[in-house]
Formats: sequence, structure tokens, C-alpha cells
Amino acid sequence: MARLVDNPELAFRLARAIISDIALYNQDKVREGIKNDNIFELLEEELQEGREHFHSRVSPDLSNRDHLYDRAVVDVMIRQAGKIESSIW
Repeated sequence: MARLVDNPELAFRLARAIISDIALYNQDKVREGIKNDNIFELLEEELQEGREHFHSRVSPDLSNRDHLYDRAVVDVMIRQAGKIESSIW
């Protein structure tokens, strides 16, 4: 069994990689979700699957584990979508 990540920096890096993959493979949904302000609804399944994968690789003892994943969503997916025209900006 692989050792779980217990370093916050490495866990955040993993979260960013997972979110990058979600954004890459769902570019149309990201664009539509930003444009229509429903990105979390459109990507609910993908983001939940990503979170489950993240949890499977990161120690549950890491106190801010969910915060790291959520921060990666904002840093990677939302911030990079800032160039998409939307009423939310």
C-alpha cells in the first residue's frame, strides 16, 4: 500500500494536479459554467470524484485537507477562467 501524503505542500500540489486534469478534460463545461455562473453544478460529479481521489492519497490526519482541495479549485480552475466573459466578474 502506498504511503499517504502528510505534507501540506505536497498535498496542495496533488490537489492542483487533480484540478488541472479536471479543467483540461472539461474545458467546455468550465467555459459554460463560468459564463452562466453554474460551474459547481456542471462539474459537481467531476469535482467530487477528484476530491475522493485526493482523499485516497492524502492522510486524513492532515487538518486542512479539504481546504487545500477547495483552494486548488479556486487557484487552478476559477482563476484561470478569469478571461472568460461572465457576469460574475
